[in-house]
Amino acid sequence: MLETLRRDIRAVFQRDPASRTVLEVLLCYPGLHAIWIYRVAHWFWTHRMYLIGRLISHWGRWLTGIEIHPGATIGPGLFIDHGMGVVIGETAEIGEDVTLYHGVTLGGVSWRKEKRHPTLGNHVVVGAGAKILGPVTIGDYTRIGANSVVVKDIPDNSVVVGVPGRVHSRNGQRVVDKEHEDLRHNVLHDITMEKLEEVTRRLEKLEQSLKQQERQVSEEIEFLERGYQGPWGI
Repeated sequence: MLETLRRDIRAVFQRDPASRTVLEVLLCYPGLHAIWIYRVAHWFWTHRMYLIGRLISHWGRWLTGIEIHPGATIGPGLFIDHGMGVVIGETAEIGEDVTLYHGVTLGGVSWRKEKRHPTLGNHVVVGAGAKILGPVTIGDYTRIGANSVVVKDIPDNSVVVGVPGRVHSRNGQRVVDKEHEDLRHNVLHDITMEKLEEVTRRLEKLEQSLKQQERQVSEEIEFLERGYQGPWGI
């Protein structure tokens, strides 16, 4: 447990250049407060003291503006930056060294008592305001752009943009930096523009093909109108 708490603190220093001292992090980071309150609530929840777990979780929501259900499963190294409005549902599962920005929702889409919230792999970055809905799985080292809405499984090493979220491969390359997480959730592909550019290229090819066919037809018509102008005039 102590190592998990130390790792939570290290995550702040590794992923927020504004952090200065341990005391500042302990006193002024609501994301860290929410995670530690969750860990206490989760202990009560796993020991079947559900009401106490929910009460602690509810108090943490009031204190931090971050709602984490005590039944969720969260690995070490989670960093919630700013945090206001983050919601993590009961059956959500979060891997190691995940980063969530404010307004993120890991929500459910079913009223049944079953797995109904997302599963996030390791080293996932979720941009501000993004919504991940349902029992989908987000692969390791994936970046999800701000305000994206994800409703299907995402493979490892992907970038997700749009509503609904569209996947753009990172060429199958895993970017691993043991010292720094890849937090560049602003470096995203403009899926709509890429599709428009692809359509434009295909239209240009079609226009070139049509012009070539028009020239051939014109030459054939001219030949038929003038007749054969061979050396014998036949």
